Amino acid sequence: MQEHIADNPLLVERFPIPFDAVKAAHVEPAVQVLIEQMKERLTSLGNPDLPRTYASVLLTLDRMTEPLDYAMAVVRHLEAVATTPELRAAYNAVQEPVSMFYTSIALDPNVWAAVKGVNESAEAKSLDPVHKRFLDKTVSGFRRSGADLDAAGKKKLEELEVALTKATTKFSENVLDATNAFDLTILDEAQLAGLPESARVAARESAKSKGREGWRLTLQAPSYVAAMTYLDDRGIRRQLWEASNARATGDPFDNRELLAEILRLRREKAQLLGYRDFADLVLEERMAHTGGEAQQFVDELRKKTVPFFESENASLAEDARKHGYAEVHPWDVGYLAEKQRLALYDFDEEELRPYFELDRVVSGMFEIFSRILSIKVIAETGVPAWDAAVKYYRVEDAATGKFLGGFYTDWFPRENKRGGAWMDSLITGHPDENVPHLGLICGNLTPPAGDTPSLLTHREVETIFHEFGHLLHHTLSRVPVRTLAGTNVPWDFVELPSQIMENWCMERDALHLFARHYKTGEPIPAELFEKVRRARTFRGANGQMRQLGFSMVDLKLHREYDPARDGDVLSYARDILQQFTPVTLPPHYGMIASFTHLFSSPVAYGAGYYSYKWAEVLDADAFTRFRKDGIFNTTTGEEFRRHILERGDSEDPAQLYRRFMGRDPDANALLERLGLVQAA
Repeated sequence: MQEHIADNPLLVERFPIPFDAVKAAHVEPAVQVLIEQMKERLTSLGNPDLPRTYASVLLTLDRMTEPLDYAMAVVRHLEAVATTPELRAAYNAVQEPVSMFYTSIALDPNVWAAVKGVNESAEAKSLDPVHKRFLDKTVSGFRRSGADLDAAGKKKLEELEVALTKATTKFSENVLDATNAFDLTILDEAQLAGLPESARVAARESAKSKGREGWRLTLQAPSYVAAMTYLDDRGIRRQLWEASNARATGDPFDNRELLAEILRLRREKAQLLGYRDFADLVLEERMAHTGGEAQQFVDELRKKTVPFFESENASLAEDARKHGYAEVHPWDVGYLAEKQRLALYDFDEEELRPYFELDRVVSGMFEIFSRILSIKVIAETGVPAWDAAVKYYRVEDAATGKFLGGFYTDWFPRENKRGGAWMDSLITGHPDENVPHLGLICGNLTPPAGDTPSLLTHREVETIFHEFGHLLHHTLSRVPVRTLAGTNVPWDFVELPSQIMENWCMERDALHLFARHYKTGEPIPAELFEKVRRARTFRGANGQMRQLGFSMVDLKLHREYDPARDGDVLSYARDILQQFTPVTLPPHYGMIASFTHLFSSPVAYGAGYYSYKWAEVLDADAFTRFRKDGIFNTTTGEEFRRHILERGDSEDPAQLYRRFMGRDPDANALLERLGLVQAA
């Protein structure tokens, strides 16, 4: 046993991480050892006989859990991208003790007394702004985590946190399993009419991978989106749409009771801590501050969008009749919208795909932001990873050559990998000690097929740029306090660095660096680019309403939903989303049961989905400065790096924004970008 522990790769932080050495059998022994170590550190931190200084209490607290954070980051990541039954079981087994330990930190009376002692000391008044902010946020965080509860309240809070961890983990697992449980094999090629050749080749390869004849369609994004956009066969589109929106709503992967349970647990937690609801609890430290403020923001944007939304829907219905559709159903919208776009702009999204070869897109993106932000991104080989398709890079400061951090990329879907796209941090470095950062970016993009390389849609290109923005926010951080570093910012600010990066995907000069035909090397023709530019705001109101609908259902579930009064949670969510949807949703619509953004962790984006739109206002406005100064302007880029990317949560985000822009944000920039402003 001792030899096994000594060789456990989760017990020693390594850079880069030896992912190939981590096995499911390492998880429970490592976590057991680490929790015992963490408990000893916690006891030592709260020792009333030790001096109560900022360094001995707050800075120790900031770094106390690093070994456990590291181990759990590695395990959590592997369970998301390379899961096995054994790894899942091990991960689930450590959820309860890990959750209980993290919850116990703020509930430890001696540690709380030590934190308060520093806060009330003369030293606290003389701290520099970053450290004073950390002290203030720590005091607030302890109170919001139950430090002032009595013994019974603390015990109840621990129970709620453990229950939330278990329920949200199971929710996420059910979505992955339900997604993988469905596929559709087409044997008659005539049924694939309308489907682009790239999607046909991918479907053929997918069938071969399962030892089947024909073409295999799945609920993975590249397969599903292509079918819903181009497939002429209405019956197949309906089958796919209904399967996607019924995921995890029935046996054996049923999330309906879990969904209600997660909402109940979050509500109980908020009320135990003295808040009106879960939204007010989680938003107190964010830019919106309250659930009511966030909901008002969403509703105001909705009102400004509705006239354009109604006009777009009337236009689509009129066009639908020309195609023989007396009534438009949800599984028709994407298909008919693509027909309309083609008629209006003579533009088919598939025309762009040959110009977006994955490796060229990624290298072009690195070149763009290396220019703007004065960095170098260098590929390295021979670095252990979790899949053969994973690549590793290092980031250096261009001026000094200093090693800032490393990151992995994992772009393609697999059945052992969860859906969606995300960035995650594995190690938060310490700039004052020359310890670099380590992170990763993942997607589920169109994979190579046969002899054809990975060719992306424009939206997939935007996804890569988006996640790289998050990665840079982490990797370029220069904050001396780990808790305030990188992406550890209010969630309605965290999307600014990611969403602003998407803007370069629509700039001609930027596209010249990476949008080249994969066979000829030719850039996107001027005529095709003009089509793209003209079509950019096509159905912009529908896109906005979709995001606002997700934001509103999130806020209402966490602020207003009462099962005794409102009944079934799926029906309640459906009725809200219907107000933001261009066509009638069927009574059994169950999308909310697979909404992992909201329910895949104890907090996740719960009561915070509005953050995407909040940050979109910021990014649309902030990019106006790059437009004015030049999209490759190094002075502007350097200021964005210095004032936003390097600063984490070391200062009020509103002040960071003002420092970069010289003023508060202007919401009209977003409406103008989406074409949602009435002509004068």
